[in-house]
Amino acid sequence: MARKKNITKDNLISWYMEFVLENNHDPKTVFSFAKENNFEETDFYKFYGSFEAIKESIFSEFFNHTIKILAKSEDYPTYDARNKLLSFYFTFFEILTANRSYVVYALKENNDLKSLKYLKQLREDYKVFVSNIGIEKIDLKQEKLEKIQSKTIQESSWLQLIVTMKFWLDDTSPSFEKTDIFIEKSINARFDLIDVKPLKSIIDFGKFILKEKINFN
Repeated sequence: MARKKNITKDNLISWYMEFVLENNHDPKTVFSFAKENNFEETDFYKFYGSFEAIKESIFSEFFNHTIKILAKSEDYPTYDARNKLLSFYFTFFEILTANRSYVVYALKENNDLKSLKYLKQLREDYKVFVSNIGIEKIDLKQEKLEKIQSKTIQESSWLQLIVTMKFWLDDTSPSFEKTDIFIEKSINARFDLIDVKPLKSIIDFGKFILKEKINFN
């Protein structure tokens, strides 16, 4: 049989996911995996150094596909931060749903949090994404405090995504409609909670009172 040529990263991911779902374990060797899928073993190493590396990249690839889909929307760049995040969530979870069997296998193979190591790259990608969607922050005028504020937004956003993924994993409603409701309500609640406008008003008012008190004295 002729050897396949020009395999892609997506090919390897698809074949890997299919194998583990059919066999409930990783392929024994890269050689056997390559032979089964009719490609040269050396081609595997052009993309990944091991099956662990594939496993750790899959959720990052789900993220990348989400971003590519959002980039095709003419309206997406005009959205505010809240709607950009909502768009990301709904698109990302559509991709997770399309690959639900694998996601359940990957994230539930350990009852503890060891499976979170497979989300390491996704975590880094998502934190960068959150940093660039224009979430309004308070101008603290101190670099150290502003870095703390940015880190807090990133980490709390990541925690929210993990909580949503856990909800989705446990969701048994038709078409995972409860997850859709959870996404909308949790993100709206989050943005209402971090709305800086009321706090800005309080800070401005405090500055005014302080200034007037000083002038009065």
